[in-house]
Amino acid sequence: MSAESAAASAKISAALGSVGQGSVVSEVAERLLAYFTSGEIAPGTRLPAERQLAASLGVGRSAVREALAALEILGIVVVRPGSGTYLRDGASELLPRTLSWGLMLGEPRTRELVELRGGLEVQAAQLAALRITDAALDRMRANLATMAENLGDLAVFVEADAAFHREIAAGSGNQVLQELLQSIRSLLRIWVDRALTDQGHAAAALAEHREIFQALEARSAGAAAGAMQSHMETAARRLLAGFDAAR
Repeated sequence: MSAESAAASAKISAALGSVGQGSVVSEVAERLLAYFTSGEIAPGTRLPAERQLAASLGVGRSAVREALAALEILGIVVVRPGSGTYLRDGASELLPRTLSWGLMLGEPRTRELVELRGGLEVQAAQLAALRITDAALDRMRANLATMAENLGDLAVFVEADAAFHREIAAGSGNQVLQELLQSIRSLLRIWVDRALTDQGHAAAALAEHREIFQALEARSAGAAAGAMQSHMETAARRLLAGFDAAR
């Protein structure tokens, strides 16, 4: 190991601190995850050896090994045989995985997520009306065209729908808002895919998206928020109906 790598490992070990007696593997993983998403460690950084991490955290090597295995499954670290364990992504890219993990470990909160998503989408539309670029509007216009051409192909329709909403989130100019929406959409994706079950639903959704687009094109924050609020209410009803039917 180079002197630079050794220094980086020592810094990571010192920053982690010890875990309380009797702590389980999940607490070790949480401590590691909190540090990895703090912005203090750059993507691609080689992590300290298991022995060094175990000593720093005050736990056995097996706890560290299991915690790192869990983080590898989540795509947060990558193990390179013969080389070591490395942080795979930057903190902003880890946010969706971190949020998804925390929510999926607990009781499903689908209804609460739908409610939260609605509020965030409205806020994103309001901000986007003031900040979105002409280039982004052109891409959204193309999304609408794809949706209109694929009312009978719901898989293509749903993907164009998602792309439309991603443009709004990016157009808000708020990176945290964009990442939160992406996390929530990822968690709800299976239900979103099931919400549109026929061409009638797709046609109604298309009309709602056109109203949102017109408000954004007019740079009207109030109209954009109102159109998105209306869309979120009907989308929530469709989504939750699919969720209830699957229970």
